[in-house]
Amino acid sequence: MTTALQIALGLVATICFLGGMNLLNKGAMAFLPEGHAPTPELDNLFRFTSGIYFSMGFLLTWALITIDQRHTLLYFLGLSVLFAGLGRAWSVTKVGSPGSYHRAMMWLEIALGLLIMALQLARG
Repeated sequence: MTTALQIALGLVATICFLGGMNLLNKGAMAFLPEGHAPTPELDNLFRFTSGIYFSMGFLLTWALITIDQRHTLLYFLGLSVLFAGLGRAWSVTKVGSPGSYHRAMMWLEIALGLLIMALQLARG
């Protein structure tokens, strides 16, 4: 169970590192229509949350390295991943689907969040 949990944590950490760095580099303007006036407030908030997304990779990596010393924290990490996926689901209901890639990420995050919590529960 521990190895499976470490693999799940490592997968989510990789997603956070790659996704967070990608979004930090791009900024909000990369997702707005061409010719749209710069919006400093939106870009500031976008890069702030992207930084949190990126830094979650460090927390997940630390948790997987020190997994034998972590218990309750792993449930909270799983819950965070689950809510990330549920946030995407809420977005789909509010503004529509952003495409198949993002739908796949939504389902992956929901599944990984539940898997992390279930594996930790099985570990005892």
